[in-house]
Amino acid sequence: MVEIVVSVAAKVLEYLVDPVVRQLGYWMTGIGSRTLWMKLFGNGHKIEHDVCKWLTRADGFIHDACDFLEFEKEARKSCFNGLCPNLKSRYRLSRAARKKAGIAVQIHGDSQFERVSYRPPLPEIRSAPSEALPLRLRALNEVMEALKEENINRIGVWGLGGVGKSTLVKQVGDQAAQEKLFDMVVTASVLQTPDFKRIQGQVADKLDMKFEEESEQGRASRLYHRMKEEKTILVVLDDLWAEVDLEKIGVPSPDDHKGCKLLLTSRNKDVLANQMGTQKDFRVEHLQEDEAWILFKNRAGDDSIENLDLESIAMDIAKECAGLPLAIVTLAKALKNKSLSIWKDALQQLKTQTSTNISGMETKVYSSLKLSYNYLEGDEVKSLFLLCGLFSNYIHQRDLLKYGVGLRLFQGTNTLEEAKNRIDALVDNLKTSNLLLETGRDGVARMHDVVRIIARKIASKEHHVFTLLRTTVREEGWPRMDELKQITWASLNDCDIHELPEGLVCPNLEFFGCFPNNNLYVKIPDSFFEGMKQLKVLDFTRLQLTSLPSSFHCLTNLGTLCLDECKLGDIVMIAELKKLKILSLMYSDIEELPREIAELTHMRLLDLKGSSKLKVILADVISGLARLENLCMENSFTQWEMEGKSNACLAELNHLTLLISLDIQIPDAK
Repeated sequence: MVEIVVSVAAKVLEYLVDPVVRQLGYWMTGIGSRTLWMKLFGNGHKIEHDVCKWLTRADGFIHDACDFLEFEKEARKSCFNGLCPNLKSRYRLSRAARKKAGIAVQIHGDSQFERVSYRPPLPEIRSAPSEALPLRLRALNEVMEALKEENINRIGVWGLGGVGKSTLVKQVGDQAAQEKLFDMVVTASVLQTPDFKRIQGQVADKLDMKFEEESEQGRASRLYHRMKEEKTILVVLDDLWAEVDLEKIGVPSPDDHKGCKLLLTSRNKDVLANQMGTQKDFRVEHLQEDEAWILFKNRAGDDSIENLDLESIAMDIAKECAGLPLAIVTLAKALKNKSLSIWKDALQQLKTQTSTNISGMETKVYSSLKLSYNYLEGDEVKSLFLLCGLFSNYIHQRDLLKYGVGLRLFQGTNTLEEAKNRIDALVDNLKTSNLLLETGRDGVARMHDVVRIIARKIASKEHHVFTLLRTTVREEGWPRMDELKQITWASLNDCDIHELPEGLVCPNLEFFGCFPNNNLYVKIPDSFFEGMKQLKVLDFTRLQLTSLPSSFHCLTNLGTLCLDECKLGDIVMIAELKKLKILSLMYSDIEELPREIAELTHMRLLDLKGSSKLKVILADVISGLARLENLCMENSFTQWEMEGKSNACLAELNHLTLLISLDIQIPDAK
């Protein structure tokens, strides 16, 4: 329209003679050019409000002036045709032209603006709304309520990798913007290796800023002062792995800017509460089973599940993800529109925890969770994490003590009490990192199923650990001979196993655990232990052991022996294990503790808990274990004698000067 007006104005000027009218045409052309420039300059930008008002006024004037000039042209034609100019009419037109020219001068003078337009903040790219899952809606509402609290300005959100922290805080930011809780909401991802220029750029994009400074410090200063201009601002910093210096980014501390609030996410609660000083922290929990199924169905597609009659298999696959959204979504997308056989294979891989061939699981799920392991500080906590991965269900810290001491994992600990304290600290570290979970029971933790897969994969690749889980063990399932020579730990968990192979040569093997899924008779060749002379921990649980294999005496470095829940026969050969520090016979059917056990002078822990059939412990056996620090006989031996002529007497306990933990039952205190 403006181009036409400018052209019309130019044409009109060709016919105008009157100087005043010519002057009006000149100003109209100038204003038209000015409006055209402003509109072109504002392309892709938002024009300032006062400029918009001027443009409306200018457009109105141009239309009015255009009509006037057209009228003046017609009047001139009429006058020339009649050969008699109407002086009165010409005088009125001249006066009107002067008046409009004056208005034009004023309008043109009002067009001197400091800023014509500005680039609006970049809108958030919003994905389709997620499923209305009750657990997530509750978490969203809790964080929103915390944001509204006047005295709360640092809020943390923590949870396992892939559990949905980033999704949650993005929803919080969107809702906070919609409800206009803040004048501005900005978001940046910190990641494990913070790139401060990248973080500054993410924040600046939202604030419509362009940096002229090259240095991080200069950019931080500019960003700081720009953010201080916002009366209220929410800063969302996602994925923190350690303490972040807000000053390096340019984010004002809530102490310096009362209108600034921080919303932070991390896998580690300590990073938030202890290092970043959050006042309220919210844990993002795993999805409930019904919520996980809703998410899985929506991502895999109801039609594909129903068409192939896959519902029961799909539900089992969703359960194996144990409520971890990242795993659920990855699996659902990988299996969408696939054949029945592929779905069945995926379920089998998940059940045996060997799901390396499922699309996306390695690159998305495993790589994400492995970062949490990589960021554990110290070899001890990493070793304990891998040790926890050998457990199939609940992880008892008492078992960690038995294994850890036997494997000599805890440097600088000289007593069981010191080792227990170290385990408490390491387990707490793993819990705050979300690699172990609470159970509500003292001394008992658990590991998320997907995290356990990660632990076992890391152990296999980096430490030559061999594990089998919930499968039938056959000879072909064992590693090749060259691989056996490298294996350090081996665990057969909840497996259907009837016979251990002969001729295993494992010179580096330090841990061997066999946990069949029932009380089975497992045939153990007499020569089984001949190639395992470095073995430090041996755990046979739920086995029928009428006798110990003759190669048992080869285990001269064994520090821990666990025969829990076993049906035991002759175990006298245990006395040959002179370095044994821990002997656990929990819930076994042992009836008599052999006299030869007293020869184990390095024994520090004897656990007979639940061995209710134990009736005979000969005199001087217990007193011979002079280094014993922990003796547990809960729901076990009760046949204490006064003087110890045949069975043990209480007076023998006086010889155990290092004893710090004692659990016994005395039916008749008299």
